[in-house]
Amino acid sequence: MAILVSAHRLEKAFASRMIFRSLTFGVESGDRIGLIGPNGAGKSTLMKILAGQSDVDGGDLSFGRGIRVAYLAQDPQFNDTETVREALYAAVEDPYDPDQLSRIDTLISKLDLNRPDVNEDSVVKSLSGGWKKRVALARELVRNPDLLLLDEPTNHLDVEAIHWLEEFLSTAPFATMTVTHDRLFLQRVANRIFDLDPRYPEGLLVVKGEYVEYLTVRDELLRGQERREVVLKNTLRRETEWLRRGAKARTTKQTARIKRAGALDEEVEDLETRNAKKRLQLDFQESARNPHKLIEAIGLKKTFPGPNGEPRTLFEDLNFIITPKTRLGLLGPNGAGKSTLIRCLLGMEPTDAGQVKRAEKLSVGYFEQHRETLDPKKTVLKNILDEGDYVEFRGQPVFARSYLDRFLFRTEQHDMPVEKLSGGEKARLRVAQMMLKPSNILVLDEPTNDLDLATMAVLEETLAEFNGAVILVTHDRYFLDQVSNRILAFEVDEHGDPELLEFAAFSQWEEWKDAHEAKLKAAARQAKKPKPAAATPGQPAAPAKKKRKLNFNEQRELDTMEATIQGAEQRLAHLQTEASNPANLSKASKLSEIFAEIT
Repeated sequence: MAILVSAHRLEKAFASRMIFRSLTFGVESGDRIGLIGPNGAGKSTLMKILAGQSDVDGGDLSFGRGIRVAYLAQDPQFNDTETVREALYAAVEDPYDPDQLSRIDTLISKLDLNRPDVNEDSVVKSLSGGWKKRVALARELVRNPDLLLLDEPTNHLDVEAIHWLEEFLSTAPFATMTVTHDRLFLQRVANRIFDLDPRYPEGLLVVKGEYVEYLTVRDELLRGQERREVVLKNTLRRETEWLRRGAKARTTKQTARIKRAGALDEEVEDLETRNAKKRLQLDFQESARNPHKLIEAIGLKKTFPGPNGEPRTLFEDLNFIITPKTRLGLLGPNGAGKSTLIRCLLGMEPTDAGQVKRAEKLSVGYFEQHRETLDPKKTVLKNILDEGDYVEFRGQPVFARSYLDRFLFRTEQHDMPVEKLSGGEKARLRVAQMMLKPSNILVLDEPTNDLDLATMAVLEETLAEFNGAVILVTHDRYFLDQVSNRILAFEVDEHGDPELLEFAAFSQWEEWKDAHEAKLKAAARQAKKPKPAAATPGQPAAPAKKKRKLNFNEQRELDTMEATIQGAEQRLAHLQTEASNPANLSKASKLSEIFAEIT
């Protein structure tokens, strides 16, 4: 394995705040690194340093000779009128090099950028977030990198695009380092995990192996740190009692003991700081009145102008009821109509046919994908109250600054403009706004974008306890599977017509999707086969092929297939229940076993 990057004791600070210190690691060819850590730990900062867009304040950073590094930013930027081909052409170092120009054509084909609706002449800024991300990826691949850095690449991608990205990165000839909090993505793609977190002695935990292996190593390390803190505190107590008895430092032994007590005090303080558990406190308020039927959809139909102006049906003859404790997950490609359906259900957009019945005085908490409710120019504090010092929470006045502490905002951030917050911090602030208003229904449109793993775990638990209904759109497959008890999937049938299918869990949809795609591919292959020539007059028809009789083992497998499938489905349902059991969420080894059997 060739060494691509070598980092030794890196340090970076912004103003008086230390982001990280003493980071030491290496990146080798063949690495598929998943870079994780809490919001604000410095993941994006580290990526920018490796990409050459930011400098370190201390330490040594070196790259292998001739190593090319490409960087896919979290929010890629394009010129207003730039087309897909122009964006890729701008990344070419030598516009006269035929190999580089040929690479553009190859990438346009490989990344499916030659479709009727999205092609090389499309203006990039007019595309959806998912297609912009795909064009940005192609732009970085034009550089033919040895190391590709990806910052939250799954944000704004639909599930099918994430599947494609997983397969693409798993077989890529270059090394990758990816910032993501998508646990299934990490499990399927990463072969090393970098956990950037001040809880670790050097600020970084490096684990070689899959994500489930990292969980085991991390939990063992943190438990060990906690045990060491307890042992050192007991030792320090005994040393302190000895000093308080008035022992005089007359001998070398006594002097050394006093020095050791001072060193113990410093180490205990360091361990206390690293072991301190700061946990987000979420608690959505339910409305006092929670009727049995919150929303009823009857025969809904919605069309939308297609790329050539012709009407395109998003959904038709749609019927369902949303009650308290409904956990409805919406699944489908970008542009399929998920957000449109939500707006129709809430009365924000009319339908072409059908009726939506909403409960009287229905109260909805709406987490918008782009968090438009936040005022970027106002401070964090002013985004939760207009005047005064107190907010009302569950009928009681709460000091606003104390309320912000529940969401892990530091004191110096309270008077900071929202536009200076990270993506994860903006998401937490939007949740803080929502929690101040009682709701019958929580509508969450991509709530997990930019959230760290610890925050997502708390959000999962909180939604499970919420007595109202939840409508969820998310690209995070694990989160979707944990929260939803119904999946409504926007699909296309074999004739190309839209259809809405219902599933009990994400894993059930994934199995159906694999079988459906295999069926479509088989049908396409069959359609391409030449038809057998008709027998000419006077010639006998070709004899029909004799069916081969099944052998004993094949017949037995066929006879028991239905029972086998039913058993597997029951086992899968049991494993999914175990995975969401709060008693198992803190047991890394148990979760590892469950994930291994599910996958």
